[in-house]
Amino acid sequence: MRNLFLAINVSLDGFADHTVAIADDELHEFYSGLLDNTDIALFGRVTYQLMESYWPHAHRDSEATKSILDFADKFNAIPKIVFSRTLQKAGWNNTRLVRDNMVEEVTKLKQQPGKNILIGGLSICQEFMRHGLIDEYRIVVHPVIVGKGKRLFDGLNDRIALKLVDTKTFHSGVVVLHYQPDRQEEEK
Repeated sequence: MRNLFLAINVSLDGFADHTVAIADDELHEFYSGLLDNTDIALFGRVTYQLMESYWPHAHRDSEATKSILDFADKFNAIPKIVFSRTLQKAGWNNTRLVRDNMVEEVTKLKQQPGKNILIGGLSICQEFMRHGLIDEYRIVVHPVIVGKGKRLFDGLNDRIALKLVDTKTFHSGVVVLHYQPDRQEEEK
């Protein structure tokens, strides 16, 4: 069985926004390491389009470092699913477009053999949280306050008990908080 894990960049004030991330070599190496144990990535339309606008073409970026290009190679190679009712087609290599039954699709994927499933995209993360499908949370907190945007946990009505598994601090001040659901605590 596969694990579904969330790895998402958030500001110190809790807004999920990949564009405010401190995208240095250390961060790319971290995400690249996560991809070593991943064989499929899931996105909502907004995050998919953000990622598709750069990563397939990263080798054209004259300022791209080795860690960026290593991440790009791994990221471009893994299969991707984009969940969207409005996107007309998914043009990024290895990408499949799914319009309906997102929860059912992920439930089936989790039951298959393979490596981890990475999830990116705020709205789909929240939907999977509501259904208890996320097995690991890697909240990547950036030392920046943005004051606006969409918060990672907005719209959740039920308590989700988590236990801290690990932390990692980067030279930039970025902190990775690694949690797993605490099923025993949730039952109380």
